[in-house]
Amino acid sequence: MIPALILFLLTYAGLLAFQKYRPWIALGSAAIFIALGHAGLFDLTFFKALSAVDYNVLLMIGGTMGLVTLFIASRMPARLAELLITKVPNVKWAVTALALFAGVISAFVDNVATVLMVAPVGLAISRRLNISPVPVLIAIAVSSNLQGAATMVGDTTSMLLGSFAGMNFLDFFFMNGKPGIFWGVELGALTSTVALLILFRRDTQAITARVETEVEDYVPSCLMLAVVAMLIIASFLPEPQNAVLAQLYALRSGLVCVALCAIGVVRDCIRKRSADTVKRVWQDLDKDTLLLLFGLFMVIEGIKAAGLIDAVAGLFYNFAGDNPFLLYTLIVFASVILSAFIDNIPYVATMLPVVQSIAAMMNGGMGAEPYVFYFGLLTGATLGGNLTPIGASANIAAIGILRKNGETVTLKDFLRIGVPFTLTAVLTGYIYIWLVWGI
Repeated sequence: MIPALILFLLTYAGLLAFQKYRPWIALGSAAIFIALGHAGLFDLTFFKALSAVDYNVLLMIGGTMGLVTLFIASRMPARLAELLITKVPNVKWAVTALALFAGVISAFVDNVATVLMVAPVGLAISRRLNISPVPVLIAIAVSSNLQGAATMVGDTTSMLLGSFAGMNFLDFFFMNGKPGIFWGVELGALTSTVALLILFRRDTQAITARVETEVEDYVPSCLMLAVVAMLIIASFLPEPQNAVLAQLYALRSGLVCVALCAIGVVRDCIRKRSADTVKRVWQDLDKDTLLLLFGLFMVIEGIKAAGLIDAVAGLFYNFAGDNPFLLYTLIVFASVILSAFIDNIPYVATMLPVVQSIAAMMNGGMGAEPYVFYFGLLTGATLGGNLTPIGASANIAAIGILRKNGETVTLKDFLRIGVPFTLTAVLTGYIYIWLVWGI
């Protein structure tokens, strides 16, 4: 177990220190774990490592990213944002409305892509009113991070949870006769909206805006809606008995996303009589994240085979004992603190099997339903990133856009919005999840 622990800690340190090379660090670590497995240190073979990769999640992420590229190119998000802005009276409500709009989009689209969609509208409004765009874009970024946990396709961490826990699209809304995590996120969005209105209470300048953006193609919007509809339909399909069909059934969500993306790309190529769309989708595909996850799945299988997952779960259990509320609280707020400084994707991927193992130890080894701990993990890890500028990719993207436009973003600028927004949303979600799912 000690060699596996040392290798895992070195891997995590490398992921934090050399973010540009994260995919190669994860893949290199996976290769070492496999080599150690073949050397007899623990039970891990090359084929066992490959079978541990969640290909459904990878297909979902890849297909959704391709659809987002088409969606952005259609200019529909920009037009929707402009339509929204024409309905508000002043800057305070404009910023809050933009943040809420970014949140709604982010429930179905990757957080970074959401920031890239909505940020230009925020910049244009800031210039028109001669106000600083810094707080506007920060509000957009943190709201995007919040809503990413609302649905199974909203963020990579949600996809990881859905696949790991065997949840379908509808389970995020209602599961086992109870309201799902979606409603906790939305309650957090409502309370954090109040926080934004208080933060921007002095910005009462009147605003006048026009809808100027023309949508170039409505099909990508239809495909985005089709993804949601087909994921819902797929959740009702019975599992087939045939072994080959059962494997395809396990990949159904990912295949839906990839198939609709392929339809959109092929149609656009035919419409334009050019293969440029294929190139654009390929260029926009976040290959680093896909490779990182591919390697991480194998790394996690390695530490699981080495007994490290059970050992970490034992430490949590020794601290909290059979007190589910204490354990839940520990998972939520430890996740908030850690995710403020580290990427939540490897964190959630690592902690899901730990949480599962902890739940199995509860009640003297008889086990307990793990969903309250899963939801607590997702809530803390997703929202914790809003505490610091480096805690989430959407924050980094927003700050990068501001710097490209000649704006300076200080830590104080970010904390002024990030801290009250995060604390408000986390506490709301924390209370909701325990009241609904607490043991």
